[in-house]
Amino acid sequence: MNKKMRDLLDRIKAKRDEAKGCSADGEAKDIAKAKAAVAEMKALQEEYEVEKALFEAEKASIPDDAADEAKSKAGKGGYEAAVKSFANAAREGFKGLNEGTPSQGGYTVPEDIVTRIIKLRQDKPSLLDLVDYAVKKTLSGQETFQKRSNVSGFSPVGEGGKIPAVGTPEFGRLKWNIQKYAGYMTITNEVLDDSDENLVAVIMEWFADNSRVTANNLVLATLDSKYEGEGAPKTVEINGLDDIKRVLNVTLGQSFKPTSTIVTNDDGLQWLDTLKDNDGNYILKGNPQDPLQLRLSAGATTVPVRVVPNVGLPTDDAKGIPVYIGDLKEAAKYYDRKALSIKASDVAVVGDMNAYEEDLTVYRGIEREDVELKDDQAYVKGFIPFPAPAGE
Repeated sequence: MNKKMRDLLDRIKAKRDEAKGCSADGEAKDIAKAKAAVAEMKALQEEYEVEKALFEAEKASIPDDAADEAKSKAGKGGYEAAVKSFANAAREGFKGLNEGTPSQGGYTVPEDIVTRIIKLRQDKPSLLDLVDYAVKKTLSGQETFQKRSNVSGFSPVGEGGKIPAVGTPEFGRLKWNIQKYAGYMTITNEVLDDSDENLVAVIMEWFADNSRVTANNLVLATLDSKYEGEGAPKTVEINGLDDIKRVLNVTLGQSFKPTSTIVTNDDGLQWLDTLKDNDGNYILKGNPQDPLQLRLSAGATTVPVRVVPNVGLPTDDAKGIPVYIGDLKEAAKYYDRKALSIKASDVAVVGDMNAYEEDLTVYRGIEREDVELKDDQAYVKGFIPFPAPAGE
């Protein structure tokens, strides 16, 4: 829905209220004014339908990969049916409960809609494609995984000599415990009167944005846990390209360097973007196939760079700009319950907001997930210190 359509809906509602006021019994009753208001309302409705048709025609001309992907999975009618069902449930207040799980409550978001939300979540800066990922149907459990490590190879053995033991694969035990994360949004009731597609799009976009930020926060908090507590290692100081190379070549080594990524924030991007090689060429480059994909290229070192906005990965006023370097798929694992649920209320009071008085609907969304640390040797966290003040 564009700005003009919202404005027309507001004017239609105002004329409808005016007509009701003029037609009600009492001193203010004026049938002539009521008829005039109804006529103006109908004219506005016709104008709205024209604007809506133009808006939807324009939107239909723009390829929507996310919708195409969802439709291909669900069948031509599957996604459309899911949208219609979800929109109807939204208008009715998501009054259904999850069958068999009354303690969780809420309306279970259809799988086709969940698929679209996940796609939307991945279209913006997300760390989930960098870490290991698994879908779980239960709330907790544990699993065994093999750690990536160096091997020493076989030893020479003489005739009749004793064969020495060689290094065996190292395994880790990973426990996961799905947690619930929730929040709420408000929308005007005019949006409920909009098309099924637009109503569902508003809710999906909200779910996707908050889901993405929540997942990013969990991943970063899990990586930070390596450096917390008594006896924890210290973060490294990164003053230039040589320090980055040292982390990759020595600290991480060939076990993790080939699959490593650099993760930093907007400030870190600015710092990396100023680095030059010995010939004065900038070493942060875009991928020729996708200019939005960045990589640091210096001699034999080429590493992808992922940027998280400052608001999601803030610069530390004391330590400097945060930087994570390593193979995050070996470092952490994200467990997704893929069970989104939602409730709605048009009479809820949240803080200073009264949904009933302000003609709003409040939606409370819930998702369930967990992130666990797999191998703390697979990555390093460092800080780029601030330049020293002049005179020091």
